[in-house]
Amino acid sequence: MLQNPTRGIAELSGAKRYTITAALPYTNGPIHIGHLAGVYVPSDIYSRYLRLQGRDVLFVCGSDEHGVAISMKAKKEGVTPQEVIDKYDGIIRKSFLDFGISFDNYSRTSAKIHHDTASEFFRTLYEKGDFIEEVTEQLYDAKADQFLADRFVVGTCPRCGNEEAYGDQCEKCGSTLNATDLINPKSTITGETPIMKSTKHWFFAFGSVRRFLERMDSCWT
Repeated sequence: MLQNPTRGIAELSGAKRYTITAALPYTNGPIHIGHLAGVYVPSDIYSRYLRLQGRDVLFVCGSDEHGVAISMKAKKEGVTPQEVIDKYDGIIRKSFLDFGISFDNYSRTSAKIHHDTASEFFRTLYEKGDFIEEVTEQLYDAKADQFLADRFVVGTCPRCGNEEAYGDQCEKCGSTLNATDLINPKSTITGETPIMKSTKHWFFAFGSVRRFLERMDSCWT
């Protein structure tokens, strides 16, 4: 339970400015009351609380325009991913406005500043050697000429035998899966049986920041 976030964070960092954010909503559908109650209202309350104390606060968020859910929605509706993004970005923004959420900056992940900042962030970590580089085998749809994200794969669950399990979970038994765990996997794009293909990935070594994370965790307990 959060006891005193203002005091805890201030003591940890000595910061006089506060940057607050909340989970970026995917632009594959509208937000609902569960999103508002669980994420955006609490962070908005905290932002307002700090502002009333005279603190220097920046409350930022934005529409997440990346993710397989957007591609799936576009295929289902027979439109382009960009059309889906633009439609739901407008709906989401209006919902926040109607509900009175007080963002200081609400942006989009397609913005140049987002691309530049994210690139600089990852490039800096890479140059410092904070990433572990590994080559792994991933499912690939040769007909569609693309790697398959977990939701683009269906197959038989190895735990309960459900023949319509997704690449990330089985909705019948609730098991969390990897796409490569599925028996007789099929691509939801073409219906073809995917092949295994090598691809390079970066993994972050959390052990290198363990002490920092433990100190942060102590502020919230």
